Formats: sequence, structure tokens, C-alpha cells
Amino acid sequence: MTEALKELAAHIELRRSNDVISTEITHGELVVHITLNGLVDFVEFLKTDGNCRFSTLVDITAVDWPQRPARFDVVWHFLSMYRNQRIRVKAALREEEMVPSITSVHPSANWFEREVFDMFGILFSGHPDLRRILTDYGFRGYPLRKDFPTTGYVELRYDEAQKRVVYEPVQLAQEYRQFDFLSPWEGAHYILPGDEKKA
Repeated sequence: MTEALKELAAHIELRRSNDVISTEITHGELVVHITLNGLVDFVEFLKTDGNCRFSTLVDITAVDWPQRPARFDVVWHFLSMYRNQRIRVKAALREEEMVPSITSVHPSANWFEREVFDMFGILFSGHPDLRRILTDYGFRGYPLRKDFPTTGYVELRYDEAQKRVVYEPVQLAQEYRQFDFLSPWEGAHYILPGDEKKA
């Protein structure tokens, strides 16, 4: 399998040398790092080239690296059922950059790109309907960014008097919590099965 992936990597690097930055084989899967400029043409090549035939878009996601100048990696996963191979395509981008939408090549990218926009705030140029898909329309922030607070900014509840859902700032009942790290049950004052073996 590794030899087949090495041959595939060499073929892609040869045919798309302007787009490919580097390739590597990780966990039995080919990873191709590309530039954003030729993304749509590169994805079209992966889909139509006879040695590739990656006709199925499995997923699109992103990774946040706040310490890097190119803060995000956008990651596309493709499957070739014809060749029984998978490929992961990655592109790094700065926070202010936009990613070309691949909906013209893979219409199924529509909701994946909306999810990446909703969770990370990454914009896709040429997307037919780029709006939030998982969070509320009035939601503030991007939950999968590393700088987003784990508690969020607001909480919502149904107000019986107003007969509607209301948003309120998050109020934590306990600012800091103490954990003893000895038991999976915080505050348990009895020996749990398996704890007696510590001695």
C-alpha cells in the first residue's frame, strides 16, 4: 500500500508541481500540502485524473494554530473508490485570507464549507450561500478557535414571562473548581472498585 501511495504522490507532484508544496504518507494515507491559489483546479485534477479518481469528498475541516502567522490549516479528505485510496489535502492560510470554494467541483462541499465558516470563521469565496449552519444566527464568535472560551459568551433559556428564548451573559456559579485527581467522582468519600489496589 505504501508503494502505491508513493507512486501516487510522485504522479501528483509531477502533474501539479505549481500547486504542491510537499507530500507525506501518514497513518497509511497520503497527505498533500498545497497552495490556495490553484485549489479548485487541483481538486478537479484529483477527481478526473485517471491515476487519481478521487470522486468522493468525505469531509472538510480546519485546525487552528494561533501561534503561527498562517493561523489555520484547512483540510479536505477525499476517497477514491476506484483505487481504494484516501488522500488528505491541506492548505495553510492567514486569518484574513479567503479560501476558494470547491462547490463547483463537489456540490457536497456546500455544507462542509458552511460548517468550517461557522466553527472557525474561515471565509470561502464563491460559496453560493455562506452562512452559519450549526450555531444560532445571532451567535458571537467561532467555537473551534483556540481563543474561544470553553464556557462561551452567552447562555440561553426560555423565559416564561416573556414567552420567548432570552440570551444572558454566562454566569458561573463556581469560578474555580478543585479536583483531587484520585477518583473519577469528585467529592466521593468512599472507596471505589479498584482504588483499594493503590496501596
